[in-house]
Amino acid sequence: MGTNIISFLVSGKGLIFSAVAQRIKTGDIKAKLGVVITDNNKAGVLERAKSYAIGSFFVDPGEYPNREEFDKRIINVLEGCKTNLIIAAGYLRLLSPVFVERYRNRIINIHPSLLPSFPGMQSQQQALDYGVKITGCTAHFVDDGVDTGPIIMQSPVPVFETDTIQSLSARILKEEFRVLSEAIKYFCDGKLDVVSNRVVIKQ
Repeated sequence: MGTNIISFLVSGKGLIFSAVAQRIKTGDIKAKLGVVITDNNKAGVLERAKSYAIGSFFVDPGEYPNREEFDKRIINVLEGCKTNLIIAAGYLRLLSPVFVERYRNRIINIHPSLLPSFPGMQSQQQALDYGVKITGCTAHFVDDGVDTGPIIMQSPVPVFETDTIQSLSARILKEEFRVLSEAIKYFCDGKLDVVSNRVVIKQ
């Protein structure tokens, strides 16, 4: 098996991108950096990509008639650098069936809750509003639903009575860095199998 080339879909600052890119640069994750693609021309990740000397692309969703055509443009960019693993790191758009099928079980998302609890947006606020005592984060493969794909790894994070959305989000983010990086390492080491919508981690 050749070296994996990892590209990123990001809508915001790119903190998770930076955490993964650093582990690739140090050799902790055996892979090569591909490209960063964003749907937001003001995304902080564009500057972060420069610091890692990798290509970054803004693809304007307003220039395409529908989600499928927008995603086909992104696929063209990904194919241009021979991407074989995609990381959705704070990417705020739902991927089309065309995209998901093209990269089935090769798109990993990191989500700030213990799925299937609190899918979608504002998961940390949902956890606080519901009054749960434990939340966390989930690395999973992306499928056609919203945060419904096969779960690779999860990590619990306690919720304290004094928590604000900022303090809880910061603690979850630290675990997101770790869990996503570990899930990517398993993928790159050929240790992940998907069997009947369940991920088996081979030892």
